[in-house]
Amino acid sequence: MASMQGTVAVVTGATRGAGLAIARVLGERGATVYVTGRSTRGAATTDGMPGTVQDAADAVTAAGGTGVGVRCDHTMQADVEALFARVRREQGGMDLLVNNAWGGYEGAPGLPMKPFWELASAWDGMMVAGVRAALDSSRFAAPLLVERGRGLIVNTIAWAEGEYLRHLYYDLAKFSLARMAYGMAWDLKPHGVAAVALAPGWMRTERVMAAHAANPFDLASTESPEYLGRAVAALATDAQVMRWSGRVLTAGALAREYGFTDVDGRQPEPFRMPAGV
Repeated sequence: MASMQGTVAVVTGATRGAGLAIARVLGERGATVYVTGRSTRGAATTDGMPGTVQDAADAVTAAGGTGVGVRCDHTMQADVEALFARVRREQGGMDLLVNNAWGGYEGAPGLPMKPFWELASAWDGMMVAGVRAALDSSRFAAPLLVERGRGLIVNTIAWAEGEYLRHLYYDLAKFSLARMAYGMAWDLKPHGVAAVALAPGWMRTERVMAAHAANPFDLASTESPEYLGRAVAALATDAQVMRWSGRVLTAGALAREYGFTDVDGRQPEPFRMPAGV
């Protein structure tokens, strides 16, 4: 397990789910991790789900790193700019950005698989709180990475090897994040900074498990969010990470490349959309 002592990371949307797991895994390796989200102690949380930025920061610290919780609404550019100004002020630079903030699920237990003309509410959440949020964070993080002459930006996405994701807004947003990573990689290459899109499989996040509790389904093909976190850590500690820049990667394939496993010792396969769905 490569040490990340001295590494400064920002993980957006880290109050729960994949973001929290990524931040915690980075903490296990000794990193300083700024975790962001809208949920804070003493206030209502998103959809009443558990987790706050303070809880996430404490989890990183308990794991062995240094957690810093920052309330940040990633739909507000002023919040995002202030976040990275704080990182510069307190750390002098950074090494890793994980764009995980996401919207579009609020008020809904899952993605409604409907024809596009019957979809309405998710557009702003996914394209503003998801795609634009990643772009804004990357714009403000890039100068700090470029100044160090190294670093990595990771956009977390969903991926099915080109298959349609069965929800038009979701499909557009997630594939936009993949294309964004490709474009950013092009501009960052001369500065030694990599950018990738990284897809997990079907994760046992709080939302997934809440849906399972309401209507049980087979969890055999699922993976823990920590599996994605281990993929991020493997990339961030790879001295040859530039070989991946601009590419769409999966946690399952990287597990085989780097030799890590999920928390139960398995290596779940990369996600594939079931045929005929």
